[in-house]
Amino acid sequence: MDTRNPLGEFLRARREMTSPAVAGLLWSGRRRTPGLRREEVAQLSGVSTDYYRRLEQGRERRPSTQVVDALARALGLNTEETAHLHRLAGATREPVRRGGGAPVGPSLLRLMDGWLDTPALILDRRLDVLAGNRLGYALFAGMLQQGETNLVRFIFLSPGARDFYPDWERVARSVLAALRADSGDLMDDPRLTGLIGELSLKSPEFRTLWARHDVRGKAHEAKRFNHHQVGELTLTYDSFTIENARHQQLVVYQAEPGSTSRQALALLGTVAADLPGANSATWWAGSG
Repeated sequence: MDTRNPLGEFLRARREMTSPAVAGLLWSGRRRTPGLRREEVAQLSGVSTDYYRRLEQGRERRPSTQVVDALARALGLNTEETAHLHRLAGATREPVRRGGGAPVGPSLLRLMDGWLDTPALILDRRLDVLAGNRLGYALFAGMLQQGETNLVRFIFLSPGARDFYPDWERVARSVLAALRADSGDLMDDPRLTGLIGELSLKSPEFRTLWARHDVRGKAHEAKRFNHHQVGELTLTYDSFTIENARHQQLVVYQAEPGSTSRQALALLGTVAADLPGANSATWWAGSG
């Protein structure tokens, strides 16, 4: 997939998904194309149609902050989508960390190892699993034992992903929205473009959902799992940015007290007791 014009691709995708009614436009009859026309977005944003066309075509790549805010209002973008648009426009660009980035701090790994009834993972901006505690490893053993450490690749290419996630389509939408939110300024990174290219070739579902340009960071959500050893369980996750490694996220899963999911998690803990901890090099066995 061509990622050389991420700003234009995002604008076009969101324009085609914005109805005239939502944008406050009066219209009647059928339209040949879905969503808003270019001239309508330009009018709502207070820019010329030619200028907006250049933005979508990639001939203009650095709109001002005021223009970006106007485009966000015209397209009805939420806070996260607006921030993503600013990143694509270069308004809040940070230095890009390439390669594997900073290692996970040993003090954080020791802290995670002490959470005996709470699965935890550390992810980078490409949604690669960098580390996890024993229970986190046990929860995602079906993925990690295959030598797969990228959540997006697992969800779209692994035959077992649809069994592991009973709500597969919702999870697939969510993970791509999170990937967009976390990696908006990494679109020229070889590892990310390689991942997108691979999935675009191998997964029609990925191509369809990625073209939507949904944006929503990982924060707090309930998710159902069907684990091969303990059965179905529903866990709520919370995601935290690691201050001394800002491109890493700590994701912590919990079950409701007294629930059957809590019982299943306790059973999984007996399996996890024999697994290596986050500080052990054995944890990385099979990872790339």
